[in-house]
Amino acid sequence: MRLRQMAVAFLFNEAQDVLFLQKKTGSRFLGGHLVPVGGHIEDGEHNDPRIACLREIIEETGLTGQNIGGLTLRYMIYRLRAGQEISVQYIYMGIVAPGSRLASGEEGELLWLEAGKLGGLQVTASTRAVLQHYFESGIYNDHIYTGTMHSMQGIPVVSWSVLEDWEGH
Repeated sequence: MRLRQMAVAFLFNEAQDVLFLQKKTGSRFLGGHLVPVGGHIEDGEHNDPRIACLREIIEETGLTGQNIGGLTLRYMIYRLRAGQEISVQYIYMGIVAPGSRLASGEEGELLWLEAGKLGGLQVTASTRAVLQHYFESGIYNDHIYTGTMHSMQGIPVVSWSVLEDWEGH
């Protein structure tokens, strides 16, 4: 079984809008979708997905670590794809400094959107689940949450747990 690992970031501005990448329609992976900034973890980055996340942010937005405050791992989502691949997505949250300039790359256009108004927009189930959970629970604490994606009567859902250390015997 294959393992696919990705690192993405939900970047917010002072108005609590979220930065999305509108993938080009003809794109091989999630063409036409609004996605958080990020991508696949490359060789040498597996022990620190934050490095991969920062690399992807620079490639896709032109922002550097100096433009982003509080970039912190907050979510990990696990998904089994067609019984052949386990997908692990490391999800970071951060705040873009006021006045930072964005530079759209080759993959698509960068857009600031109100997180609560994604309604009929083309976003993945995991994106919807993370943002919904974050604004209902995650924004009020510093926990790292793990989620497993599964289907409930044909509808994709995520079951959440807090990642915590257990100091028992």
